[in-house]
Amino acid sequence: MPKKAKQSIIPVTILTGFLGSGKTTLLNHILNDKTHGMKFAVIENEFGEIGVDDKVISENVDEEIIEVMNGCICCTVRGDLVIALKKLHEKVHMFNGIIIETTGLADPAPVVQTFFVDEDIQKMYKLDSVITVVDALNILDRLHEKKPEGVENESVEQIVFADKILLNKTDLVEKGQLVEIERELKALNPLTIILRTQFGKIDPSELLNLQAFDLKRILDFEPDFITDVDQEHQHDTSVVSVSSRIEGEMNIEILQSWIERLIGEDGASLYRYKGVIAVKGMNRKFVFQGVNMLFTAGFEGKWKKNETRESRFVFIGKNLDKEFLQAGFNACRVTQDLRFLVGEKVEVNVGTWKEGKVIKHWDEGNAYRVEVQNRTKRNVWAPVDIDVYIRKIQG
Repeated sequence: MPKKAKQSIIPVTILTGFLGSGKTTLLNHILNDKTHGMKFAVIENEFGEIGVDDKVISENVDEEIIEVMNGCICCTVRGDLVIALKKLHEKVHMFNGIIIETTGLADPAPVVQTFFVDEDIQKMYKLDSVITVVDALNILDRLHEKKPEGVENESVEQIVFADKILLNKTDLVEKGQLVEIERELKALNPLTIILRTQFGKIDPSELLNLQAFDLKRILDFEPDFITDVDQEHQHDTSVVSVSSRIEGEMNIEILQSWIERLIGEDGASLYRYKGVIAVKGMNRKFVFQGVNMLFTAGFEGKWKKNETRESRFVFIGKNLDKEFLQAGFNACRVTQDLRFLVGEKVEVNVGTWKEGKVIKHWDEGNAYRVEVQNRTKRNVWAPVDIDVYIRKIQG
């Protein structure tokens, strides 16, 4: 068992970075690592009404204390952060440190201010460091993005406040471009340390107990930082969050086709998207996530015995059509009984139509498992219950 904190003042690490940079992946690496011997309380912040990251955080780490706040931590739920920190301090004997993962749209400044303007918080916690995760593939576009008048560029603010920058996804970028990216990052924050990473993998000792945060450095470029606590953070109003939660199960083939078509048509407008899906016929959770056109998906973790099998997604991007996205997601749900019974003779498409017999419903996420009625008795899947894959015997 790791030794729990006896100190009254607990170190806090702020983990920030733009949407899709790899913050949750990094957080999972930290929580699963056994070498640091530390136990954490995690404050998870998401931009939108429905959270997904709390379902993505590793299920192997079942002892962590996790507080989830939906809304931008730098504005709408800033007061909730103070409440959460005070409440967690009542359980101080259970952990050695706190990690705050901000939403990708958060300006770190108000979060940092919290640890210097609230007297109670100052007695309970010490800000150890601000770690900013950077998506090497997209960061230059984010830094150069033109914002409406009065709206801050969150990516710039996240770089400026960083004690350390993890330049992530370096495998997706040429070495020459990495040098250019590092040059721009250093121009914004000359004192920061930049570490290159892939898939958020790094020794946790590079991130924990650094005692790196220096308030004087912040005051040098922002003298009113402590006194100007009421300044509102303005978000780009064209950037919206669309989310949905559906109790029930999805057809994986229809879902994947819908996502692929959506990315092909609107990928440039999608800053970030995530989902945790209950797939019909599968006991494992299907997790998808992506940034713009870059999309990954796979099965991760099992549904617990008494856990509600529900599907949820969050899309964050520019000028998104909420009704269109929610309707498309809902259309992937399994809502009706299958047409053919187990044991029923059918025709199945294996390149040509062959006679088959249904031997199982919802096998590995597919609507039917069919035994072809020939000498080999080969088993095939009909992924969706439509005539393209499976039909009544003709003639």
